[in-house]
Amino acid sequence: MDSPEKALAAKGLVVPSRADALGRVLARVVWAVVHLMGSSLRWRWVEPAGPMPFDRGQRVIFCIWHNRLALAMLLYHRRVASRYPGRKMAGLVSASRDGGLLARGLELFHVVPIRGSSSRRGAQAIRELVTAAEAGCDLAITPDGPRGPCYSIHPGVIAMAQMTGLPVVPVSYHLSWKYRLKSWDRFQIPIPFASVEVFLGEPLVIPCELNSEAREAVRSELVRRMMLITRD
Repeated sequence: MDSPEKALAAKGLVVPSRADALGRVLARVVWAVVHLMGSSLRWRWVEPAGPMPFDRGQRVIFCIWHNRLALAMLLYHRRVASRYPGRKMAGLVSASRDGGLLARGLELFHVVPIRGSSSRRGAQAIRELVTAAEAGCDLAITPDGPRGPCYSIHPGVIAMAQMTGLPVVPVSYHLSWKYRLKSWDRFQIPIPFASVEVFLGEPLVIPCELNSEAREAVRSELVRRMMLITRD
């Protein structure tokens, strides 16, 4: 009997690649390194006055740049999950082979990986994200991923906010010491014992009905709020 993956592939559906044995080991190593590195950092939080929507029990969409994913899971754990036990997050991950390793890493952080991107399995991933939100998960999206350009806002995050009704919370951080890879997003890797300033921006509530002009205005406003808290 064919496996479920083969059956889906036979119907022309994109089946997300899973991490192989080596990938699972690498994911565990990365998980350990991130925790060890995070414990060495000097943390400082900068937020708008008053409680954030998630402090009032509301689920939200966290919006963080692709080049700042290195600390994204630690940010959620420190600011949300540790204060409000029982909260979970679902994050969008590529359906590619590399995405399989990242998905396994997210599972180790108790994050639900939703597999897909604009080029592969996109529509199915959006439906799964909506289902995760309905089940009580916060959502996490990199608006300029997976291919850029850096610091751009793709329409997916706007559509997701419209479909779920959840407010979008901009997130960024500034590292005093870091390595920057020569990738399209200049991915940032913290250097141990660096100081990290974490910024939570003003939440943005996006109406469910928008014409093309209003949609572009909302996208521009989200770019503005994200760049206000972004320092390289």
